[in-house]
Amino acid sequence: MAERSFAAEVQQLRAEPGTVFRGEGILAVTKALLESGVGYVAGYQGSPISHLMDVLSDAQPILKELGVHFEPSASEATAAATLSASVMYPIRGAVTWKSTVGTNVASDALSNLASGGVTGGALIIIGEDYGEGSSIMQERSHAFAMKSQMWLLDPRPNLTSITQAVHTGFALSEASRTPVMLQMRVRSCHVHGSFVTQENKRPAFTLKEALESPVRDTSRIVLPPAAYLHEHEKILDRWPAAVRYIEEHQLNEFFDGDIDDLGIIMLGGMYNNTLRALMAHGMADLFGNSRLPLYVMNVAYPVIESEVLRFCEGKKAVLVIEEGQPEYHEQTLHTIVGRAGVRTTIHGKDMLTMAGEYTVTELKKGLAAFLDRYRPSALAQAKPLAWVRKPESASAVPAAAPVAKAPSTQIAVTSPQAAVAAAAPLRLAAPELNGIVPPRPPGFCVGCPERPIFSAMTLVQEQLGQHHIAGDIGCHLFAAMPPFHIGASTMGYGLGASSAAALNVDASKRSIAIMGDGGFWHNGLTSGIGNAVFNKADGVIVIVDNNYSAATGGQDILSSRADNTHRSTYHAIETAVRGVGVEWVRTVRHTYDVTTMRNTLNEALTTNYKGPKVVIAQSECSLNKQRRVKPQIAAAVKRGERVVKEKFGVDAAVCSGDHACIRLSGCPSLTLKNSGDPLKPDPVAHVDDGCVACGHCGEVADAAVLCPSFYRTEWVRNPSRWERTVDTWRRKAVGWLQQRQQRALQARSLYVEVL
Repeated sequence: MAERSFAAEVQQLRAEPGTVFRGEGILAVTKALLESGVGYVAGYQGSPISHLMDVLSDAQPILKELGVHFEPSASEATAAATLSASVMYPIRGAVTWKSTVGTNVASDALSNLASGGVTGGALIIIGEDYGEGSSIMQERSHAFAMKSQMWLLDPRPNLTSITQAVHTGFALSEASRTPVMLQMRVRSCHVHGSFVTQENKRPAFTLKEALESPVRDTSRIVLPPAAYLHEHEKILDRWPAAVRYIEEHQLNEFFDGDIDDLGIIMLGGMYNNTLRALMAHGMADLFGNSRLPLYVMNVAYPVIESEVLRFCEGKKAVLVIEEGQPEYHEQTLHTIVGRAGVRTTIHGKDMLTMAGEYTVTELKKGLAAFLDRYRPSALAQAKPLAWVRKPESASAVPAAAPVAKAPSTQIAVTSPQAAVAAAAPLRLAAPELNGIVPPRPPGFCVGCPERPIFSAMTLVQEQLGQHHIAGDIGCHLFAAMPPFHIGASTMGYGLGASSAAALNVDASKRSIAIMGDGGFWHNGLTSGIGNAVFNKADGVIVIVDNNYSAATGGQDILSSRADNTHRSTYHAIETAVRGVGVEWVRTVRHTYDVTTMRNTLNEALTTNYKGPKVVIAQSECSLNKQRRVKPQIAAAVKRGERVVKEKFGVDAAVCSGDHACIRLSGCPSLTLKNSGDPLKPDPVAHVDDGCVACGHCGEVADAAVLCPSFYRTEWVRNPSRWERTVDTWRRKAVGWLQQRQQRALQARSLYVEVL
């Protein structure tokens, strides 16, 4: 069950040629794949590319109609190896994953693929997760493309450029017999826009034909002496072929400007932000017209020397806009102009920040430094956005508006009023902040079944002392944040158990390693559990089984306890770990039972058994459960059926205010409020409306069934006649008691006044 269904949107994939297709970047990529005659698609989900996998899953009926094979892969390495179908056969294949972590996992297969080369077009669609919104280490895919000699596309973030990159990616791959990487930045994945569709094509050569007419060529297999010859082929044959194709088909773009002695060279993915920054300095307009000439490298690698020299000719200076370190393009451009003897000064990291995402704010600073040095008059005269001030009335808007040049930025401008609205965010000033904004670390969702696991682990460590705990990639990594502070390292998806491998020594304490069910099936079964069995590790491995690959969007996996039409599920993790030799296994089927969870962890850490001990902690991901249950509840209420919704609360009169429940829980729905009692000045615990009645907050209070201050309420929708009758009696009884209490208080007050 993915976090979002594209069942309705994928119907656009059937659009007739010439139709204006509107939607998200990910959906546009899928349409372009079908238009390109792709034969098979595989991949592994992960931000920002997860939705591409979800779209492909929802579009399986359409894919089958066209004869396109799709399957979600066990890992990125599996997906990359799938491209071997394009080595010997003229079949176009595409794979996708999150980069750079996914590219690292797939590196072995990709290196072999790039060495031997391909016959059919091989397109690797990578979700480049770099920048302020990233969830991984800050690295880029560019270095991998360079070292393996694969071509890297980085199109401008608009749907026309993105879909064209899919088409040209396949063609470039076939023209140079080289796999091509298509880099989809976060904003490109989720940008909305439109493009004109082409006809969907069935694969020219099918997988069935490949099976029935097998072909082999040992020169394509990476064995000596072929491996030595492959390198020469990549540099002497495939590279020149790629350069010719890029030049002839003008994959990179040139934009003229009236300040022709200066220029900007940028990657395609930086185009929108750069135009915004230029607009802020009065150097560009809303329609994508820049006063500074632009050379947009939609092909990030290889760099086309002839185009660079053509652009730099006659220019005093050029600013290179390239995120991150090392500055691959800046160094290459210095080499190109230096060898050619061109007297153009190349600027880049000397005017822009050395590392980090190039947001509009950062680019404005760099452009200001560049213009201040070479054209200060233009910078002084610039009146940023003065010409898009909101008109006082409709009559103040000019009758005719210039037609937007296509392709422009991702802002769709249809009128001067729209232009004003589109530019509005640029005119917003940051509010004045009083004091320092407190940090807001990431944490578990409301009702997350992983939270009680770490509450129990906290209680165990209070009893047995602190232990070395190796973390893993996934939601459970949030345990490293307050209030738990659990987890000393994370080395990769499914590598939690491997992270503790060096600590397999005799000591008074055992190591604890954590991995999720997604990471377990991705990599952990062999590299973690199998390795622990093989080396007779004596540590504890906790496998968080929340029924889905929750961290990547809630996709089904082998152990999912859900029916899936296209996949095989219900394969128990316990069966798998016992299958590789684990003897000590405990499965906790309700993680919200903190007492049982605590006792199981305590047993694992103190047992006399020598060997790997695996604790499988099972409960369904709360977020996915809500997505599944809420529509069912709404439908039942609409049908008039009786529905009960539970919620927990805290009795302010009973709460002692020690807040142990919060310290051991950290649930976002558990907060503080004023007690309402002048004799109790400290705030008391409070459960807000976000509560999903998981019961964890009460469980963690000393690991009791419920803290005395916690209570549970039931909201009954469509109650029965008997329930309505009982409710009426209860209200009358409570009302009578309240009136009696009120009369007693009034009498007491009068008595005090008389005294």
